Amino acid sequence: MHLKHLSYWTKITIICCFCTCQKGPYNYNDPEFVVPIIQPTGTENYLSNPSDYIFDQNSLHTFELKLPGSALHAIDSNPTAEQYVEGMLIFEGDTLSPVGIRYKGSVGAFVGGVSGPNWADPSGYKTATKLSMKVKINWKGIDRMFFGLKKLQFHSQNQDASQMRERLGYWLFRQMGVAAPRSVHARLLINGRYYGLYALTEQIDGRFTKHHFDDGDGNLYKECWPLNSNGQAKSSFEYRNSLKTNEEDNLNPTMIASFAQEVASSNSFNLPAILDQWLDMQKIMAYVVTDRAIKHDDGPFHWYCFDNYCESHNFYWYEETSFHKLHLIPWDLDNAFENLTSQNAITHIADPWAEASNNCQPFGHGALGLQQWSAACDKLTGGWTLQQNLYAQQKALLINGPLSTAQADVQLDRWTAQVRAATTEAAGLYSDAISVADWENNVESLKAQLVVARAQ
Repeated sequence: MHLKHLSYWTKITIICCFCTCQKGPYNYNDPEFVVPIIQPTGTENYLSNPSDYIFDQNSLHTFELKLPGSALHAIDSNPTAEQYVEGMLIFEGDTLSPVGIRYKGSVGAFVGGVSGPNWADPSGYKTATKLSMKVKINWKGIDRMFFGLKKLQFHSQNQDASQMRERLGYWLFRQMGVAAPRSVHARLLINGRYYGLYALTEQIDGRFTKHHFDDGDGNLYKECWPLNSNGQAKSSFEYRNSLKTNEEDNLNPTMIASFAQEVASSNSFNLPAILDQWLDMQKIMAYVVTDRAIKHDDGPFHWYCFDNYCESHNFYWYEETSFHKLHLIPWDLDNAFENLTSQNAITHIADPWAEASNNCQPFGHGALGLQQWSAACDKLTGGWTLQQNLYAQQKALLINGPLSTAQADVQLDRWTAQVRAATTEAAGLYSDAISVADWENNVESLKAQLVVARAQ
């Protein structure tokens, strides 16, 4: 059979195996690494935006990872090390090899999933069936993509019995015009064994910026708020250290640094003009109202304090250079919605939007008394709290649009039907999988939380 008749990913597999397979640390002649024989149908479709196929809201895709038993044992023995091992990705009959595979996550992703005794400092071997995983397509510098993507992220959803918070949260942001990761559900197999239902959430990287922005070649920063909690712009080193694109260019981060300097030196008269100059304020306020509606209390408006130094996390900033605009991007929504009807001892934000506590000094809050700082005391966020009319406009758009029963609840019903069989399958296999009854009850609880969100 001539190479031109094979599907795209079969060609990539053959080329990559000729070039690199025998150079890896594993024996690719091992039966575990036999590449399936692909029978092309002639109906393979390749979209102008191929990643749209992976993140199709109407599809539940199945992915399989294959890796030697020794490699699986290695990452199972110490998941929090987040060390890549080499393996294969199989998708719809085609194989991509080699790829890098590892477990991933912050502290919350490993709670109840590893053997170590201290949840705040996770360690030890894997104890949960599912842990969040990352697949690196451009493994060992191989210049290639998978449906326009260089990484796949499978989130375990172990702390979300509804299995819907992450997908719904990102969907609401996107419906409000905010650049946010695409997220769908996916079935995941490892070495032929079904592990369960995961949230497949788009990696925020250069591929993300090129997909979501007209000018996608700018600088992307992870968890680097423009100002410190003392109200000063951060150092150039801090901005550069947070870069997730263009790192090799070693350029000074002039846009975000200039923006931060102007905000830091502003007063109540010129701050609104500065914000209008650097930000799309409609999108910023769309971000704010969505974030506050779903109570993403583990995001940029929760300033955690340690030794009187406070910082926030779970966000990105993007510099759209051609338009001279900065964009705020949400991240890590696994704790979204839960603080609407209860108080998580770690993530809950004490203050309603635009309000501040303890004379803008750190204060203890929640059952654990963890220190936090009021977001409204941050000069940038404080400037946003003054946009009352725009806030009210965006809030009305959210409540009457994507957050409404006619839209949000209908989406939940569609997704519930889509993943029911996969959830039932996992429940029948694993004692730590959510039961179907508990899952259904938690989906209904999420709908009840949406009622609260609309009313707040």
